[in-house]
Amino acid sequence: MSQTERHLQVKQAILRSARPLIGARGFSAVGLSQILEAAAIPKGSFYHYFSSKEHFGEALLEMYIEEYLQHTEALFRREEGNGYAKMLTYCQWWQETHVNGQIGNKCLIVKLAAEVCDLSERMRAILEVGTSEVIKRLEAVISEGQKDGSITQATSAFVLAATMYQMWLGATLMMKMTHTSQPFDVALSATQSLLQRS
Repeated sequence: MSQTERHLQVKQAILRSARPLIGARGFSAVGLSQILEAAAIPKGSFYHYFSSKEHFGEALLEMYIEEYLQHTEALFRREEGNGYAKMLTYCQWWQETHVNGQIGNKCLIVKLAAEVCDLSERMRAILEVGTSEVIKRLEAVISEGQKDGSITQATSAFVLAATMYQMWLGATLMMKMTHTSQPFDVALSATQSLLQRS
């Protein structure tokens, strides 16, 4: 293994070990000492991989978004149904992740967006680009569904994708307040109506 590969491997190990902590508590509430403890590394080693905590946060978001997009694409490839069925599978995965998933492994976009967008322009930009990429994936599947006839709503695929994604982000925030899956039930019903004309 080359030195560059080793450097990347250790950097990713630090990010992965600290992600559940950030996912559970937020970015500002977790201090550098807690990140070091979770990663089991000395302070000097941290600065070998990240120039600052903010740089660490940027790398964490970039890694999370990349993995999220990979998972989304794999989910759509596995689903053999039409465009509508693929969108419902995506919604089901979203709901299962937040209702049944471990606290620290839930969506970092939902967890950190309001917090870090006020702290760091770079982190805000990473989130903006990342969510735009998610919406592009959804737009492509909705367009596919419109072509195969399973999505009967004639509104532009982009508008449908953006509306749906924003609705599910809102439902996730509501679920954090209500501690019930009811906001997701509402979002699923609204998604079905949004994609298929009655």
